[in-house]
Amino acid sequence: MKVEEFNSVDFIQTDPIQIPHRFQKNQDIEIIGLLVALIAWGNRTMIIRNGDKLTKLMGNSPHEFVMNYHPKDLKKIDFVHRTFNKYDLDFMLRALQDIYSTNESLQSVFTLQPDIPGIKGRIVSFRETFLSTIHEKRSEKHLSNPLKKSAAKRINMYLRWMVRKDKQGVDFGIWNAISPSELYLPLDVHTGNIARKLVLLKRKQNDWVALEELMQQLRQMDPEDPVKYDFALFGLGAFDKF
Repeated sequence: MKVEEFNSVDFIQTDPIQIPHRFQKNQDIEIIGLLVALIAWGNRTMIIRNGDKLTKLMGNSPHEFVMNYHPKDLKKIDFVHRTFNKYDLDFMLRALQDIYSTNESLQSVFTLQPDIPGIKGRIVSFRETFLSTIHEKRSEKHLSNPLKKSAAKRINMYLRWMVRKDKQGVDFGIWNAISPSELYLPLDVHTGNIARKLVLLKRKQNDWVALEELMQQLRQMDPEDPVKYDFALFGLGAFDKF
């Protein structure tokens, strides 16, 4: 099976998930995992390189860095990833500090659901919590909004990392308040194109509506772990050029 082929530790070597895999402490994994996920668009080599830069900038101790961060430290920060700059990073660091000042885990902000069920509601909750920290309007574009039909690829990828109980050692599965059965895969160009070729998806846009359509198909194949098929769909497109 292609799922088993790509859902292996070899996958880590070429994927941004390798960055949080360098840490043992749950809060370190959560923080660097989120930041790397939020910059995970564009060339994968560049994403990993900038993930490396983030870990060094944070002294290889993300949680400690966040808790001791002060806006005056911004002048020492030199970080850019495409349209994500140091002012966006400053906002993310302050928002994380606000959250961890009252919560042991970032999981908490994904469990305060509004009146919207499922993962969609969890992402909306996360976004609203983050945006409660003072920020520039421009930074909001880095936090996808499924209420505006965004497929929220990067946040769904992050949730897969944190929630999915992966026997192969790729995803972390350190959050227990969210069931892997709830997860949505990170829909992108590769997964979308392959899903259409396999007649799992008809909608042409890679938006939240398409994601709902695709997840209905994947849940029929495995209702307990539907996002495991992300590995096969992505691998067939990115590596096998199917």
